[in-house]
Amino acid sequence: MIDQQQGREPSEKVRRRSAGVAAFVAGLVATLAFFAFFPGLPHVIDWGAIVVSVLVGALARWGCEYWTGRGGREGG
Repeated sequence: MIDQQQGREPSEKVRRRSAGVAAFVAGLVATLAFFAFFPGLPHVIDWGAIVVSVLVGALARWGCEYWTGRGGREGG
């Protein structure tokens, strides 16, 4: 059984990574939706909006990984 588990990562690490990916996608989609549907903006997704959306997604992922990492350190 130990041989089967050696190739796997700890479940907390996998959970944090999947939460980070979910945060990235949520930030990306939310920012693109903001640029697409917010009144007063020209409702055009250009390269600037895509770059900003990727940056917001990366910031959301970093924040999520920081938050989940901090929660693990407080417990012990």
